[in-house]
Amino acid sequence: MSAKKTMITEQSSQASVQLYAKAILIRSVEQRLLELFKEGRLFGTVHTCIGQEWTGVAVTEALRDGDLIFSNHRCHGHYLAKTGDVEGLIGEIMGKQNGMCGGRGGSQHICSQGFYSNGIQGGIVPVAAGLALAQKLSGTGCIAVVFIGDGTLGEGALYETLNMASKWELPLLIVLENNFYAQSTPQHQTLAGDILARGDAFGIKTAHGNTWNPEELLVRSAESVQYVRNECRPLFLQIDTYRLMAHSKGDDDRAPEEVNEYWARDPIESFRQHTDSQQIEEIDRTIQASIDLAVSRSDATPYSEDNAQDEDRREWSLLKWTKTSIPASERMVNVIHSSFQRNMQRDHKILLIGEDIEGPYGGAFKVTKNLSHEFPGRVRNTPISEAALVGLGNGLALSGFLPVCEVMFGDFLSLTFDQLLNHASKFRYMYNDQVHVPLIVRTPMGGKRGYGPTHSQSIEKHFMGLPGTTMLALHPRYDPGLVYDELFSSIDRPTIVIENKLLYGLRVTDQVPKGFVLEHSHEQYPSTRIRPMGDPDITIVCYGGMLVDVERAIQELCDEREIFCEVICPLQLYPFNPWPVIESVQKTRKLLIVEEGIRFAALGSELLAQVAEVTPGVLERVRRVSSPSHPIPSCGPLEKQCLPGECHVVEAVSHMLAS
Repeated sequence: MSAKKTMITEQSSQASVQLYAKAILIRSVEQRLLELFKEGRLFGTVHTCIGQEWTGVAVTEALRDGDLIFSNHRCHGHYLAKTGDVEGLIGEIMGKQNGMCGGRGGSQHICSQGFYSNGIQGGIVPVAAGLALAQKLSGTGCIAVVFIGDGTLGEGALYETLNMASKWELPLLIVLENNFYAQSTPQHQTLAGDILARGDAFGIKTAHGNTWNPEELLVRSAESVQYVRNECRPLFLQIDTYRLMAHSKGDDDRAPEEVNEYWARDPIESFRQHTDSQQIEEIDRTIQASIDLAVSRSDATPYSEDNAQDEDRREWSLLKWTKTSIPASERMVNVIHSSFQRNMQRDHKILLIGEDIEGPYGGAFKVTKNLSHEFPGRVRNTPISEAALVGLGNGLALSGFLPVCEVMFGDFLSLTFDQLLNHASKFRYMYNDQVHVPLIVRTPMGGKRGYGPTHSQSIEKHFMGLPGTTMLALHPRYDPGLVYDELFSSIDRPTIVIENKLLYGLRVTDQVPKGFVLEHSHEQYPSTRIRPMGDPDITIVCYGGMLVDVERAIQELCDEREIFCEVICPLQLYPFNPWPVIESVQKTRKLLIVEEGIRFAALGSELLAQVAEVTPGVLERVRRVSSPSHPIPSCGPLEKQCLPGECHVVEAVSHMLAS
């Protein structure tokens, strides 16, 4: 053999040893974590990747700086392969301040150096696609990788994302670790068809490797990454592997004979048997020293303290009010459209995504009409895939974009719940404030158009109160353009905007009933107060589209019955400031709450609880006007009876003051 060939062989061998050392590091850390768990020094549970180490090693070896990874509950190996951060991982799982997320995320929810993980299967895939879209739009040449398991093949969000990733040509590598089990359930009980055929069905190139042949897996991974980067197309890489330990820290119901068979095929054990013992000892000594140091430093580090603000216990202060005028009188749909237009001209990071929002259609209610022509590539039609479109929004927001996700009807917001509850609302906190999620999800809500049970609901209460989020409800007595201007300039958290569909055609004006004064509070998202010239007899609280009905009602009550109502209409529903209401009921001692949705566990009940906590005994009479607890009918007369309106408010106020 020539000297040149000898040198190449030695270099190749040395590189191979370094990669095996990385795999051994991953296994050794996982084994120490299991020991720490038995000693009672960890919190929660631990999902080890013992047996699967080579997936992370092979894939990350092909990546470059700037590439991003989104992993799952079994993420330790992927993280260590990418970062080598032993102390950050161990400290995190021990709940210590030196953890990469300060102990907030623990074993499953980690973030550092372009690496993210979350414990929700399926939902991470569209978020990773959003990361990939951000790289494509920014022209970085970087890619995103998402690690999933064969159990995730049962999740619908995966297929929504495969479709969009293929159609939008996203630089996304989907790595499926096929270990033949979904927790304890064997694959033959849950999986129909072929795994790779799923990628083929969406026009996505596929590749196949396994962890029992690391050298071949390195080649497959490198080829896969190169394809995604060069072609700017997704690729689906199936890696067959086997988890040699239990799903979590115990409860392994697999046949011992089966597990032993895979232990006999383990590439790390094979490497140990066929490598010089002194070299193995040196590798082990170095690795154990780094792990011991990480554990020692973590032991010496204090536990993290929860210094995050509890928004449900926020200290609100008394407010100043200003008499308000609205100079122009434009239809609400045009006001919102104009705000989008001027802010997109100002900030190229603003993107609009949703169903049917491109021109010439411009959305079901025409809010985005012609914006796709003015801002090509920044207004995108999506498939009917609400979970995926909001998931992509999450990934874009994590990457510094400002996505506006339009959900065509508020009823469909239910299909986005996982993305909002388990991803958007949690990222900032569980990643220890390392990230911001400037995501806007806007949707038309409400009935009175005859659309029936599934296109007329007011379901915002189910999303109200998600920690780390904001909810706003637009109305025509405060300029919605100013609301969006403020959002686009200062948003740093997921925000849900409720736009009652009946309001789009109404004009935004300061015209309130005769004998009343329009005022706004001094807040980022002001509350509106419509107060009578004289002393009020009763306080009415409403929001969004119900304000129009309430205004008609208070005019009738004033003109025909000489009853003077003070109306409080909050723009920000969460976090909720009760003080505008408290100030009013301290004068009137009577409170009527009007909301279009079903009353149980809604804003009204929360408001009553807060008023009672802050000012016990102040309320003499309370009543709520809302929809009955059954679906909304399509028939016009039935719908009118069902949904609250002017007559229901008049009747309720009259009853309260007559008793």
